[in-house]
Amino acid sequence: MDEFNFNNKVFHLIENSKSGKVNSETVFNYQQKGNIVTADYNGGTIKYGKIIATLDKDILNMMYQCVTSENELKAGKATAKVSFKKENKIHLKLNWQWLNDNQEKGVSEYIEN
Repeated sequence: MDEFNFNNKVFHLIENSKSGKVNSETVFNYQQKGNIVTADYNGGTIKYGKIIATLDKDILNMMYQCVTSENELKAGKATAKVSFKKENKIHLKLNWQWLNDNQEKGVSEYIEN
């Protein structure tokens, strides 16, 4: 299996569940040190968000938090399956769950720019 490197990579949304907050205007800027992966994200429906994750082979175990354009403070967790798509772009398929409110679950997909 190829090794994944998230350092200085930019991602955008492909598809999101109805209960998700991120939209196509949200941009994710990733960094990586060892197996620790972080990202800042904003744009569209997100004023500011932060991800912290650990990378284990082809799985990212993630925790995230954000402030939405409606000033909601949200937090969640996700497990992301990491793979390569055409032109060696990293693809993420997340199974996620909000940790506040009614703890809705969903699936979203992202691709490296």
